[in-house]
Amino acid sequence: MSVVMTVSLIFGFSALAMILVWLLALKIRNIGIVDVAWAGLMAIAGIFCAAVAQGTDLARISVALFAGFWGLRLFLSLYVRVRHEPEDGRYQALRAAWNGSPGKLFVFFQGQAIIVALFSLPFIAAANNTNVTLDFWFFTATAVFVLSVTGESLADRQLAAFRNNPANRGKTCRSGLWAWSRHPNYFFEWLHWFAYLFLAIGSSHFWLSLVGPVLMLAFLYRVSGIPWTEAQALRSRGDDYRRYQSEVSAFFPLPPKSSDNGAL
Repeated sequence: MSVVMTVSLIFGFSALAMILVWLLALKIRNIGIVDVAWAGLMAIAGIFCAAVAQGTDLARISVALFAGFWGLRLFLSLYVRVRHEPEDGRYQALRAAWNGSPGKLFVFFQGQAIIVALFSLPFIAAANNTNVTLDFWFFTATAVFVLSVTGESLADRQLAAFRNNPANRGKTCRSGLWAWSRHPNYFFEWLHWFAYLFLAIGSSHFWLSLVGPVLMLAFLYRVSGIPWTEAQALRSRGDDYRRYQSEVSAFFPLPPKSSDNGAL
């Protein structure tokens, strides 16, 4: 199946799914469900790309397993959070800014369908690679995938444990990986996309694999990742988070430093 046809089908399916999720979000008054849906749709997109691709069996199986496991883990993690916690402060602020406009929220949800389609491109590049064998690049891709998923899972668990302690209410998590990066979950999320880049080496569609790490970094740094999260953290934790910003790296895990040295 051609790249255009594959992406078109993924977008069409995602757009229809996001209409249902939008209706659900209006009913339960929780925009955070969009993140749950996005993760689930990414898992489906990865498995679909692998199923219709023309690469080696190893390439296709790897993409299906990588994308499926990564997306399912993220889906379940976000589902638990949305199910048991109030609407994320970032989305509360967005709802307030838009006066709860159903039309604006509809456009926002459909934008997530476009993002699913864009992030399916690395899956397509890797799954269509006819040169994937048990070589250096395959094992590098596997190592990157394992490291990224393990790191993101660990960061999520450390943050959840911190939040579940009532004594930490209003404080900033500095446990484990969160002492080295203000957003270790985002860092490992970004790292994950290099797995498909390494799997796509030698593919005629290799350039499509660059969309993953490049676009994800742009979103995390400039769009809906760090800017939204830190704006909400400053609203809710004030000076405590400002000190955290001055001591801990924003993204890449680095040793923390004292606040009088300035922000990283």
